[in-house]
Amino acid sequence: MADVTLLSEADLRACVALDHESLDAVEHAFRLLATAPVAMPPILRLDVPEHNGEVDVKTAYLPGLPRFAIKVSPGFFDNPRLGLPSLNGMMMLLSSRTGLLDALLLDNGYLTAVRTACAGAVAAKWLAREDSRQVALIGAGEQARLQLKALCLVRPIEAASVWARDIDKARQCASDLSMSLGIAVTACASIDEALEGADIAITTTPSREPLIHKRHLRPGLHITAMGSDTEHKNEIAADALAAVDCYVADRLSQTLVLGELHHAVAAGNVSLDADFAELGQVIAGQREGRRRAEDITLCDLTGTGAQDTAIAGLAFQRAQRMGKGFRFST
Repeated sequence: MADVTLLSEADLRACVALDHESLDAVEHAFRLLATAPVAMPPILRLDVPEHNGEVDVKTAYLPGLPRFAIKVSPGFFDNPRLGLPSLNGMMMLLSSRTGLLDALLLDNGYLTAVRTACAGAVAAKWLAREDSRQVALIGAGEQARLQLKALCLVRPIEAASVWARDIDKARQCASDLSMSLGIAVTACASIDEALEGADIAITTTPSREPLIHKRHLRPGLHITAMGSDTEHKNEIAADALAAVDCYVADRLSQTLVLGELHHAVAAGNVSLDADFAELGQVIAGQREGRRRAEDITLCDLTGTGAQDTAIAGLAFQRAQRMGKGFRFST
């Protein structure tokens, strides 16, 4: 028999937040991708077209960590008509030594949201100028809000702008963030307006058409592109990606299939053989990131199983310390 811990979304929200310990866990996962024999298979994707649904399965074994996660992440985008959320999911946490199930994390996508925001902050920590103070958020959903909150942990952010297709959502997002973070956040009617004067731009949408174009690039800008996590999504124009001074992937094998990079390659703006760095290599000092203050940098985040294992392991450790969850035997 084995003991298993069942953790609800409420348990996990009580255990895991956007803080430096979460950032460190995700950063360590990126470093291991570059320095250790990580086992991370390609993302498994299942489409359910008749119900406008898709399911992603991600996993990774990180040497040195006592457990690894397997995440099942469904997105059924007609659910709001049924009064149900579009996104949910769970993570299974298994022992790296025995393969036995240690915990079932019914997070409904919360841990994914946290680790994604942490990844954006880690990218900015290593690629954005240290004096970056103004941010442009492209998108006004939950992830846009979390990205800005996480970014404030690593850069001295003083002001932000928000653009969304629905200006009312942009205004509400700006108001909420201004109140919670104590900085000036402004809703903008256009992407051009939002990007004016920005040191960092973060794209957080499911757009299928490019939002940031070559004309938007300016010396010193850093872009974190995290919305393009499936083949059909595209936030960065191919000529814009080709024009940046430093492109960095979370995992090149993924961005060549799912991320912004694959659109630029398909359009012929970037060679398939181009030698790009991964974020973990920059963190580990194996490759250069930003070299000059005037460089334009871009980090293409598609989400990795390594991040899921890192945040799930942290959640379990914190739950044990706090006495959270329900334990049962199998």
